Amino acid sequence: MAGKKLYHRGQICNLEIKDLAFEGKGIAKVETPEGQYIVFVPNTIPGQIVECRMVKVQRSYAEAKLIRIIEHSELEVEQNFASIPGAPYINLPIEKQRGYKEKTTIELFRRIGKIEGAEKLFDEYIESPRLLHYRNKMEYSFSAVYVEPNQDTFLDGFGLGFKKRGQWLAVENLLGDSGMFDAQFEDFLPKLSAWLQERDHTAWHPKKHTGFCRMLAVRKSFAQDQLLINFVSSSAELEQFDLEAFKQLFSEEFGARLGGLIHTINDDVGDRPNASDGERHLLLGKENVEEQIHGLRFEISVESFFQTNPASAELLYQKALDYVQEDKADSKPVILDLFAGTGTITQLLAKAVPTAEVIGVEIIPEAVEDAKRSAKANGLEKLKFFAADVGKFLLEHPQYQNRIHTLTLDPPRAGIAPKTLRKVIRLGAERIVYISCNPATQARDMQTLAEFGYSLKKFSLVDQFPHTAHIESVALFEKISH
Repeated sequence: MAGKKLYHRGQICNLEIKDLAFEGKGIAKVETPEGQYIVFVPNTIPGQIVECRMVKVQRSYAEAKLIRIIEHSELEVEQNFASIPGAPYINLPIEKQRGYKEKTTIELFRRIGKIEGAEKLFDEYIESPRLLHYRNKMEYSFSAVYVEPNQDTFLDGFGLGFKKRGQWLAVENLLGDSGMFDAQFEDFLPKLSAWLQERDHTAWHPKKHTGFCRMLAVRKSFAQDQLLINFVSSSAELEQFDLEAFKQLFSEEFGARLGGLIHTINDDVGDRPNASDGERHLLLGKENVEEQIHGLRFEISVESFFQTNPASAELLYQKALDYVQEDKADSKPVILDLFAGTGTITQLLAKAVPTAEVIGVEIIPEAVEDAKRSAKANGLEKLKFFAADVGKFLLEHPQYQNRIHTLTLDPPRAGIAPKTLRKVIRLGAERIVYISCNPATQARDMQTLAEFGYSLKKFSLVDQFPHTAHIESVALFEKISH
C-alpha cells in the first residue's frame, strides 16, 4: 500500500477470518482504497470473528496474534472439552481439518518447492488412529496470575493450566479434560491445585520471580498405561512441603498407573524452567517408562525426545519403510539414517530390511550411546551407529564411498541448513526418504535437491497432531540418471 500503514505494531483489533493458509494461518481481508489488505492470524478458522494483536506490519500485509474468539464459525461443532491454546481446531470436524491441511500443503510444495503437478505426486493422507487423548506428553504451568476459563480478567492467586493465549504472564485454569492428553490426569488437576493451596503453597510469579509451584511435566506410556510425573518447584517453601502426603495424594489417585513421581527443585528465574535441570529427587517408582513402536521397546524419560503421538508415529514410520523398500534392485544395499537421534528409525529399518547394512549417524555422542543401548535391548546388535558430522562421514569412513543406496532423513523442525543439505547430497545416495515435521522447510529443500539431480517421486501426509495446524510429510526422492 502506498502512504500510511493501515495498522501499527501492538494495535489490537477485531477481524473476520475469510480463508486459511498453511500452518493454520487464518486470512482476514480488509478492503482499502488501494485494494485488499491481508492480515494473517494463526490458529483461527474461516468464519470466526477474532480479537488479535498486530505483531508485524508491512505495506501489503500484516501478521497478528490471536487474543480471543469473539464469534465462532458456522463450520465449528461444540465439543465437551476444556478449551486450551494447543488445540485451536478441536471444534472443527476432522474432515474439514484434513481438507485444509491437504490443500495448503500441496499449494506450498507447488509455490515454494517449485513442484509442478504436486497434486499428481500426492500418495495418501494418513489419519491419526486416535483423534482424542493421543498425546503422550504435556507440560502445565503454575502462576500467581491467572484467569478463569474463557475469561479475560487477570486475577492474583493460584493458577494451574496453560498460558493464556496471546500473552506470557497469566495461566488459564484447566478445570478438566482437554481431550488431548490423559483424561484422568487432567481431571485431577483441580484437586492438586486445591491440595497445594490448602497447605499455603504459592504459585510462581513470572514477574516477581517468587513462589514455590512452577511446573508439571507429565509423560504417558500407552504401552504400559502409566504416567511419569515431574513436579518442578523452587526451594522457597521446602520446609513446609509435606513429601509423604504429596506422595500419598498421587498414589491414591493413580495407583498402578503411577509409573514414577519426581520432584525437581529449580531456582532459575526464567519463565519456563527446564524440567531436566535442577536438583532431582525420585519420590516413587522409576525415572522412565517404556513405549513400543512396531514391537520395538523404548525407555523414555520425562524430558526425552519421543514421538508425541505413538500410534500415529507407527503409521508415519511404516510409510517411510514402505518407500525405502520399494526399490528391490539391490538386495544388500547400505541404508544410512541421518540425524538418527536415539535410533528409532534406524532400528525399524534394521528390522524391516534384514538384508541391508543399516547405519545410524548422529553428531551427539550421548544420543549415539543411548541408541546403541536401545538397539541391544531390542536384539538388533548388528546395527552400526556413528557419532559423526554428516559432511565428514565419508572422509572418516571411506569404505562406504559409492555404496550408499538409500538415505533416510528426519531433521528437526527448522529443517536442514543449506550447507548441511549439500553435504547430504555429496553422500551420493540413489534414493532419499525425507520425513519432515515442517513441510515449509521441506518444500525449501525440494528446490535444492532438484538442483542437484534428485526428483520428487511421491509424498504422503500424516496427521500426527489432530486439532492443531501441524502436519507431517514423508517424501521419496530419486536420483535422475544422466
